[in-house]
Amino acid sequence: MTVSNIRRIEGRRAYGALMGVGLLALVTGCTTEKEVVQKSQGHYQEGVADLPGDRQKAFVSFQKAVQLNPNNKEARYALGHVYALQGKLSHAEEQFRAALKIDDNYSEAHTYLGQVLANQDRWEAAVQSYRSALANPLYLTPDLARFHLGRALAHQGNLQGAMEAFEDAASASPPSVPPAMTHLELGRIYYQLGYATRAREVLKKVATLDKGGELATAASDLLMRLK
Repeated sequence: MTVSNIRRIEGRRAYGALMGVGLLALVTGCTTEKEVVQKSQGHYQEGVADLPGDRQKAFVSFQKAVQLNPNNKEARYALGHVYALQGKLSHAEEQFRAALKIDDNYSEAHTYLGQVLANQDRWEAAVQSYRSALANPLYLTPDLARFHLGRALAHQGNLQGAMEAFEDAASASPPSVPPAMTHLELGRIYYQLGYATRAREVLKKVATLDKGGELATAASDLLMRLK
């Protein structure tokens, strides 16, 4: 065997060894990344479990989840939720927008972002956010976005648009918004538009749905004005 042949064989062996190392590194890297994603999700689930009883502990878990995996959209949504409960609306907005950069079809984040914007009197931006939520045909609770859209449109003076949004929300089955709340808002819009008969019909439903409650009291007050 000549020297050149030996060098050629050794070169092939060296190349093969390097390729083996490269593949091993690739596999190891993938495994590590998967483990990080799983650990992030674990922190998120811990946070969800702790949220009802210990908001601060849950907040720390959500932070850890996001630090491990910045693309954990559920953890960012949860973090935004806690910020919103704390009244830190700018931080909440930041987290919801980060979640939407990961998945623009994340309708829940669009809807919650809309509420945060509305609480900052940014009504037009809120309306756009609710409409973005409703653009997703797979959104499981569209009546929530329609309910808040109706409120935002009513605030802007668009009573016709608000009526349509509340009517759509009221027809949801099963509803994610308490029906008494939706019917009260719809009754108010009917009242403002001068639709007395429709207003009476809807407001009487509120009295049935929320017997003895604040919503029923508000509905009764409106019914008195209609007489």
